[in-house]
Amino acid sequence: MSKPIKILLQTTISTTEDDWSIARFSLLRDYLASVKDEAGNNLFQVTARDRESDAQGNDPVLSNLGNSDFDELWLFAVDVGDGLTKQDIAGIEAFNKRGGGILATRDHQDLGCSICEIPIIGVAHYFQTKNPDPDETRRCVDDIYTSYISWPNYHSGRNGDYQKITPIAPIHELLKNPDSPSGIIEIFPAHPHEGAVGVAPDATNGKVIAMGKSLVSGRTFNLAVAFESVKDSEGNQLGRGVAESTFHHFCDYNWDADMGCPSFVDEPPGNTMKTEPRALEDVHTYMRNLALWLVHKM
Repeated sequence: MSKPIKILLQTTISTTEDDWSIARFSLLRDYLASVKDEAGNNLFQVTARDRESDAQGNDPVLSNLGNSDFDELWLFAVDVGDGLTKQDIAGIEAFNKRGGGILATRDHQDLGCSICEIPIIGVAHYFQTKNPDPDETRRCVDDIYTSYISWPNYHSGRNGDYQKITPIAPIHELLKNPDSPSGIIEIFPAHPHEGAVGVAPDATNGKVIAMGKSLVSGRTFNLAVAFESVKDSEGNQLGRGVAESTFHHFCDYNWDADMGCPSFVDEPPGNTMKTEPRALEDVHTYMRNLALWLVHKM
């Protein structure tokens, strides 16, 4: 029997009930923990935790991630810019250099901008005051309804609704769903103000794999960038990576709005993630694909 893939689901804030703490990603955690192989063995072993700080202010797990036995890091950057120390970033970089796979995701404006310092995958995230989108025409407000949130803030729909995505040809392995009529994943959870991701000119191993479309402006925007494993200048075989435009693609509230949200969320929710039969199946398939692809299992 092969050993299960060890996945760390990690936020960049300490446990705070009225915020996007790891408890609000319970549906993702439970789904991954439930996936089994053909013999009935668990495919994934999942650890879910919020940020903690040791005596030096570093997260004891992230700062030593390179020496851990985790295979993957799913990093939900829900901080306001102070979610990672230099030692945390060094630990994440060491993890990637030994082949660890990384999913890194954030949200609107500058939310989660602490991930900018992570090599390769961090540079794929565009914020307002850190690493802004190189296309200056995109440095503008998209979501006009939540006026206190500024760009980047692409409006793909209400929390609790789904969005139809546009997979980029040739279709990436991450977006294949053999159980759907089309054979591809077509649905992601929606969010009123998604962030921005892209591929730097020198990131030859990166590819935009899916795009969304704003329901306000009609403008398309990148949803996810996938990075293949390459050797760095030191000869390390880097792990694969994915940069995602918002952590709300993974959040309980966006899979099922009845799960609730922090009190500061004031947009009215939707429910089409629950009423469209294929929605959750596409989302689950994408999560399974991610967990396998990041460690070259598909």
